[in-house]
Amino acid sequence: MANGLEKETGFTMFSDEELKDVNGVKRVGEYVEVMCGCTSHRYGDAVGWLRVFVNGYLEITCECTPGCQEDKLTPAAFEKHSGRETARKWKNNVWVIVDGEKVPLYKTVLLKYYNQALRTANGSHKLQNGRGHRDEFIRCTRCNKERRFRLRTKEDCRIHHDALADPNWNCSNLPYDKITCDNEEERGSRRVYRGCTRTAACKGCTSCVCFGCEICRFSDCTCQTCTDFTRNANVKA
Repeated sequence: MANGLEKETGFTMFSDEELKDVNGVKRVGEYVEVMCGCTSHRYGDAVGWLRVFVNGYLEITCECTPGCQEDKLTPAAFEKHSGRETARKWKNNVWVIVDGEKVPLYKTVLLKYYNQALRTANGSHKLQNGRGHRDEFIRCTRCNKERRFRLRTKEDCRIHHDALADPNWNCSNLPYDKITCDNEEERGSRRVYRGCTRTAACKGCTSCVCFGCEICRFSDCTCQTCTDFTRNANVKA
């Protein structure tokens, strides 16, 4: 089955009551498919089909134009592909039609399994060997100031991962701290505190430095680091 999902006889992901007002719903064996979209002020609505799997995996096939070949996109990738101006907030910006109105995903039941998987991953932030993730810094390409990234959840790690890969990353791209290049850089005396659970001013130890785990590596990412981790994990499995 796709995404490692095993179909369970008699199992229903969502009840008829939960989906009764959602437009374009299809139940396709191992997943539920629903029409979705993302709106750009410049390009208008990009529509697609969101597939929701019981293991929390989400993927979108885009139909923004008749010839669009983009499929199996993550919601974040679909948001970016749509040309949405305020990207990096896919839970708010990707919508479905509920009772004739565009409703953000985060207000629907469709993220139920995604949120469950996220909570499970967050509970695994502290790995079996006791290792976690300390805060990291990335320098803005415009103002040259360093900005803090707190790596507490899988979503936090993905934000940092994508920012690190962006050669034009700047302060305005931070999704959770509303700062601009005009904001002061964090004081050096404050930057030494990076969230190590063992020593407050730790410079890096086995408790807070991670070289790759299921929280900070991503199966849908094509970078060499994530690809190697996923390949090695599959071999071990």
